[in-house]
Amino acid sequence: MKRVDVIVLGAGAAGMFCAIEAARRGRSVLVIDHAARAGEKIRISGGGRCNFTNLNIAPEAFLSRNPRFALSALKRYTQWDFIARMDAAGIAWHEKTLGQLFCDGKSQQVIDMLLRDMQQAGVELWLDTAVEAVAEGYRVTTARGIVEASSLVVATGGKSIPKMGATGFGYRVAEQFGLRLVETRPALVPLTFAEQELEDLRPLAGIAVPARVRTGRAFDESLLFTHRGLSGPAILQASSYWREGEPLLVDLRLQGALRDALTAARRAEPRAALRTILARLLPDKLARLLAERSGRDGAVGALSNQAIEELEAGLAAWTLRPVGTEGYRTAEVTLGGVDTDDLDGRTLQARARPGLFFIGEVVDVTGWLGGYNFQWAWSSGWAAGQVA
Repeated sequence: MKRVDVIVLGAGAAGMFCAIEAARRGRSVLVIDHAARAGEKIRISGGGRCNFTNLNIAPEAFLSRNPRFALSALKRYTQWDFIARMDAAGIAWHEKTLGQLFCDGKSQQVIDMLLRDMQQAGVELWLDTAVEAVAEGYRVTTARGIVEASSLVVATGGKSIPKMGATGFGYRVAEQFGLRLVETRPALVPLTFAEQELEDLRPLAGIAVPARVRTGRAFDESLLFTHRGLSGPAILQASSYWREGEPLLVDLRLQGALRDALTAARRAEPRAALRTILARLLPDKLARLLAERSGRDGAVGALSNQAIEELEAGLAAWTLRPVGTEGYRTAEVTLGGVDTDDLDGRTLQARARPGLFFIGEVVDVTGWLGGYNFQWAWSSGWAAGQVA
């Protein structure tokens, strides 16, 4: 039977980062993953350029039953610390929008950096290795044999993107050792609609517009119409807050612009149709749909000031009713997970199980779109790596 100081289950962002930190303290570390390659979520993230952190890391950007739980790790290992790591590795990066940082080149650079740091620190990596059982004493049975350690770090992620091998394994380990779970659900995921609503929305598939989307919290980013419903950054952000049965309010941000356009058209071209004027502010197909829905798709010369105000108000609070999400198949992350009440916020160690740690997505901490979840992976992995 093989013996090491630390076993890390999961060769993703959090797991590899934790392994590096623990090994640099002189601990013997083994990382085990059932996937054939390490860091697969890193590889596909950010369109292949890895949105590795965000300049605006703040507690309100993280969802959890205890929203302050993540503060300790995030303050002790910050976005600036990881940026310095990237700079030291010679990986060029840029800010895209809203503080989101991306690699100039391919995301494989980040994976290569982590693998190189693991190798230099003496971390052993077992890929393509299924974990068959985890027992007391942190004895892990794998296809390669049995390994035992004084510390076990669970960094197996959530259920999102199952085609990449995501499972609920980490949650089962938590329950096995008596930790509680917060209900899980897909997050940062497109929203779907019933067939009757899709009849109107489906012809808009492929159209993207700037919008403010509100469901519990408002997000100002682009909205994308799809064959199944709505996607785009604003929708993905809102999906983490949306719950079944709740409406979605879409503000197309035309206040002032629409009033000015219609007032001018009443004087200069009173016979023009509403959809014609709307099409100067919005994509044509969307303008046509909104004009028809308004019930005022006639000549703009007939519109009163009150009618124009009502049109503006309607486009500032377009109410849509999703019926669901596309699920874990396309979700970027998983909401919920290991209950933070059962973990030490400073070390990510289970309060009632010395030597057992849960980090990254498997924990009930979920960030906004835009590098926040990677920063949670780096920060939680770093925190556990200082003591595991």
